[in-house]
Amino acid sequence: MKTKIAIVDDHELMAKALSGLVQKFENYDVIYEVFSGADLKKRIGLGMVPEVVLLDVSMPEMDGYKVAEWLKDNHPDIKILALSMNNKEEAIVKMLRNGAKGYLLKGCKPNELKQGLDSIVQKGHYYTDYVTSQLIKNLNPESILDPVAELGLNDRELQFVRHSCSDMTYVEIADQMCVSPRTVDGYRESVFVKMNVKSRVGMVLEAVKLGLFEI
Repeated sequence: MKTKIAIVDDHELMAKALSGLVQKFENYDVIYEVFSGADLKKRIGLGMVPEVVLLDVSMPEMDGYKVAEWLKDNHPDIKILALSMNNKEEAIVKMLRNGAKGYLLKGCKPNELKQGLDSIVQKGHYYTDYVTSQLIKNLNPESILDPVAELGLNDRELQFVRHSCSDMTYVEIADQMCVSPRTVDGYRESVFVKMNVKSRVGMVLEAVKLGLFEI
């Protein structure tokens, strides 16, 4: 039985090209391409429910973030693989927080796209090395039971981590915490060391994995 795929991209040529590529992959069937989030909602409302949605992030009106959030709230069984030209950490974090189970850049090679689809279907998620290497790190039982104690995070660092799971900038986080941006820089450096991560994306995904924050 082939996995049913829907493609959502406001650029028709991109959607059609992507559809043609995925259709060549074994075990996948593109049931439709739509060019807006509203069109996806209509199709699903008519009973045309995909198992995986390949979702563009940057779209007018209902962008990928809103589409992902709507799917998470109304059809949590549908898996989302985001596709975007945007490689900024804030965009990746926001999509993952809104329910995407993977994030690929549109310049990726066909075999990476297939690998992403295979992983989404078989494991429920797909995160490239660019997004994070932390998802494949094994947890020990003690860190599962008490991750904050295991990591040695203090209250302010934990607060910083949770704010970082939002789409706020570091300057906005500093304002929210009533401290200077330099102090937030100190929190970030300390947390990165304690969590053994090198980026905000890695920190957020580690926080999710440890149960410090839910996406």
